[in-house]
Amino acid sequence: MCKHILNAQVSVRSPCCKKWFDCVECHQESESHPLKETLEMVFACKKCKKCFRKDVQEFEEADEYCPHCDNHFVLEAKTPTPVLKVEGEDARMDSRMLRDERAKPKGKPQRTVFDPEDDADKLG
Repeated sequence: MCKHILNAQVSVRSPCCKKWFDCVECHQESESHPLKETLEMVFACKKCKKCFRKDVQEFEEADEYCPHCDNHFVLEAKTPTPVLKVEGEDARMDSRMLRDERAKPKGKPQRTVFDPEDDADKLG
């Protein structure tokens, strides 16, 4: 799994070290050498797990799909963005998370099983 591109559909084989990476940044993090540029790229589809080659010079709209399973692998990349959120529902919409369910209701005294006044004749 690539932590830079969240919706990566293919892995790319680097021409320099012959290892598989999801993006250029993954190659830069794990290898000490620069990525070698090439015009013929080798892809591995993450859906059908099959490999295929594409020539970058002759890349057309039909080449945006895996030739084996027609998975569309040329997509706009979704990158992780830092977000500060409060877990749970919006308190303005649902105030149940603000109310303490354990609080006793006002006006009514709390009853227990140890009150002998009301049910003294029913015990035992």
